[in-house]
Amino acid sequence: MTKTTAVPAFKNFALIIAFVTWFAILLQFFLSTGTISNYFSFFTIQNNLLVAISTTCIALFSNTAAGKFFNKPEVLSAIALYIFVVALVYNTVLRGLNPLIGWGILTDTLLHVINPILFLIFWWLKRKHKVLNYKLAFIWLLYPFAYLTYTLIRGSIVKWYPYPFINAGELGYDKILQNVFMMLLVFLLTGLGLIALTRAGQSKTKL
Repeated sequence: MTKTTAVPAFKNFALIIAFVTWFAILLQFFLSTGTISNYFSFFTIQNNLLVAISTTCIALFSNTAAGKFFNKPEVLSAIALYIFVVALVYNTVLRGLNPLIGWGILTDTLLHVINPILFLIFWWLKRKHKVLNYKLAFIWLLYPFAYLTYTLIRGSIVKWYPYPFINAGELGYDKILQNVFMMLLVFLLTGLGLIALTRAGQSKTKL
């Protein structure tokens, strides 16, 4: 693929991902029975929104500030990290806890399997455009740390938690702190792995 054909191809692929992801998010919203604030408190929804917004900007607004921002390798890699962990945790820990039927099966598969795979393929194809510094893996921890902190504070107020492994009301804070540490460790190790992939076979230019 030449450079002149690569850009349109990436934009077309980004547009496909954007369409599929927006469809899943909106369908899940209409199927949701909880409050709007609860809906947007799910890490899955937040990061599928990141995928949808980033690919929309890359596909349709590439020359704008937003398009250029989301097209940065460090930003794409951060989103790849978050959506990968969404798929990893759901499919290894949470799958099957809530029985699904009908359209729920479709949205569940899109949000936790198809969308992450599509975005990771997109990231994989663009990963070698810039060498990333390993320190980014620690910076990328800020978002999941903020999310977990917000979830615990909000949960203690509204008595509702989006995921059982951070339900302080049932598990107690000693167990929750262990789970938070393990989650952040997963993010850190995965982030370091993604950065290693961007550096494989490249020069040692620093970010």
